[in-house]
Amino acid sequence: MYQITDWCRHFIELQVQPGDLCIDATMGNGHDTELLCRLSGREGSVLAFDIQPLALANTQKRLSETGVPNNYRLILDSHSHMEQYADAGTVSCITFNLGYLPGSDHTLATKASTSLEAVRQSLSLLKKDGLLSLCIYSGGDTGFGERDALLPFLKELDPRNYLVILSSYYNRPHHPPIPVLVRRLCSP
Repeated sequence: MYQITDWCRHFIELQVQPGDLCIDATMGNGHDTELLCRLSGREGSVLAFDIQPLALANTQKRLSETGVPNNYRLILDSHSHMEQYADAGTVSCITFNLGYLPGSDHTLATKASTSLEAVRQSLSLLKKDGLLSLCIYSGGDTGFGERDALLPFLKELDPRNYLVILSSYYNRPHHPPIPVLVRRLCSP
């Protein structure tokens, strides 16, 4: 089955160039962190955020085993604090996979309030032509709240400054995930 992460990775691979600064806002098990490290190369830099020590441990193990460049910083902090770690207008690509850490406690999941703040900060961090990739998983304990907070916010973004593309798995039942891409159209 074609996953939402595969869909988003396609556009991430088209976006990220060697030397880019990238952010994985929801590190999880490190899949996107690994991709961003590989794509941005030795000259690039990746900041990866999660609030769970298990996510950092799993990601560190993945990165060590896959041999990506040592161009990353794994940060035990909320994605809602990312503007403390990067300057406005400097980031090429920011990825979000909302929800819970696969293989762990499902009660520990992203929340609407912190995810909305993190997305707001992401928009200011993106450079011109930068890409924000969101995988919104509705359902579960917090997913509907995140979806219902993020989608209206994204819909109201100034179309002169941002292009927002929302896709859907139209023929999948049971609240399928929602992939969203946001491109910054102008300089910060």
